[in-house]
Amino acid sequence: MGRLKQKLTSLFADGNTKIITPKNCQSVEMHFNSEKMAKTVGNLAEKTPEVGEIVSGLLVKKGFTYQIMASDDLHVFSQLSTANVTQRITIPYSGAFAVIQHRLKQIYESVESSTDEESGVPSLRVHERVTVKQESENHLCTADPISDMVSDSIVALVLNASREMPKVSVESETLMNEEEDAKKAEKIVHALLVSLFGDVKFGNDGKLVINVDGNVANLDKQTGDVECENEGLKERVRTAYRRIRSAVKPIPLSAA
Repeated sequence: MGRLKQKLTSLFADGNTKIITPKNCQSVEMHFNSEKMAKTVGNLAEKTPEVGEIVSGLLVKKGFTYQIMASDDLHVFSQLSTANVTQRITIPYSGAFAVIQHRLKQIYESVESSTDEESGVPSLRVHERVTVKQESENHLCTADPISDMVSDSIVALVLNASREMPKVSVESETLMNEEEDAKKAEKIVHALLVSLFGDVKFGNDGKLVINVDGNVANLDKQTGDVECENEGLKERVRTAYRRIRSAVKPIPLSAA
């Protein structure tokens, strides 16, 4: 290797030649300074950009040449072509379609209601990108970053609405059961007071008016307070009402 280096050095003595003799398995880095130039063609070439202006397009390499072009001109200046990918997502949802429409309008500014021409079912168009149809509980969207983001939010919205529906029905049923239980308890309390004191009527202010031998006692059903001039009757009514309430609504097991 040394003699080869000397021979090459003598042959290229006049030029700016640098000969390296690396050791075995030693890596050698060689730097080539070359400028790459890309030509703008098609619609992008119609307007000369200003200094510092960003030019957005597709960079196409063919051999050792580079071209920047718009996506619409891709099939004109190359053998490539563009295509749109439409995604169809099916979401199980058994609630009212108006609920989805109401919630979408709370999130997005552009929500257009229409009817599908093929199936005739209601549909929603969100920001002119995503279509939500009631037909088969699905929605359509074109595959791009913005549409994917909108589509993901719609999927989350529909799934949350589906999970909340049973809770709403359970809560409404619970409220109805509580109201019925309260009415039954009130009837039982009134019946027991009638059996003990006889003349028991409902007053104008929601209190119970108990009349025993001309002595009148006003019983507050919420607090259990009794207003009566006769102390004996007052104590009897208070004690009876407390025991009746304890029997009708005992202490729940969770509070024990």
